[in-house]
Amino acid sequence: MNPAKKVSIDVGGEELVLETGRLAKQANGAVFARYGGSAVIATVCCSENRREGVDFVPLSVEYNEKYYAAGKIPGGFIKREGRPKDREVLVCRLIDRPLRPLFHKSFGREIQVVPTTISADQVHPPDVIAMVAASAAVTISDIPFEGPIGAVRVSYVNGEYLINPTFEQIEAGDLDIVVAGTHDGITMVEGGAEEVDEGLLAGAIDFARGAIVELCEKQNELRREVGKEKLPLPEEPPELELAGEIRQFAYERLREACFVKGKLARNRAIKQVAEETREHFAERLQEEDEGRAQALLGEMEKEIVRQSILREKVRT
Repeated sequence: MNPAKKVSIDVGGEELVLETGRLAKQANGAVFARYGGSAVIATVCCSENRREGVDFVPLSVEYNEKYYAAGKIPGGFIKREGRPKDREVLVCRLIDRPLRPLFHKSFGREIQVVPTTISADQVHPPDVIAMVAASAAVTISDIPFEGPIGAVRVSYVNGEYLINPTFEQIEAGDLDIVVAGTHDGITMVEGGAEEVDEGLLAGAIDFARGAIVELCEKQNELRREVGKEKLPLPEEPPELELAGEIRQFAYERLREACFVKGKLARNRAIKQVAEETREHFAERLQEEDEGRAQALLGEMEKEIVRQSILREKVRT
């Protein structure tokens, strides 16, 4: 059994402590994060068996802010907490968005990430703490993951940027954004501002970059000390024999369909291209290959839309 290990890092003038080995030992990975008087325990678990036929990452994130974290107990006859509050749902999305692309679709197992706020000092927002704790839990687990990610909140108060500001500073600032990213680059920006200059917003993202890299390095340090060996990924199936011909037949048709005006009309046009492709290759396409052919069309659609945005500055 691994003894408790922890690492600490200064973030925005306050110490962030990441600890593992004391709590939730049966989870695939668990990290207790403390920042000031706020604390979050994040756990990650995965199923033992793969889900066959899924072309997405079966990931669920369930962020919880317990009333007892702020020293409160629900009043009335029912003492249990009800459905997730709107804020909890929004934080679930904050955590999900930067994590999800870093899991492997081929892994196929259901993954559940559960960050729970167990102490709230009413000074430091726990959402960015939960994001880092969730990433650290997955990083040290045996679940294949191309992370870690770092996440910080940036505000602009009295002419200067602040990393992980307090609730009071957020209220007084002109800018409030949450920035997440890997060691290699920024992957998510979420927040709002009082009509600030574009350069000021870009500066805030650059300002967050250094802290994000340091957070990623600390998580990797924790992984090197106590990280589990990653589970193997299933072998990739051989490339579809007709992949080149399908691409040659469908690419330009799909490109035209992707830019049909109107959402419903565009969806119909894309489906029509898929149907035409299926009919064209019906005699040569094996039944077990139909799903892979459909996935190939999906990859082509994604490629077309992405390249159009990046190179031609045109969205659908």
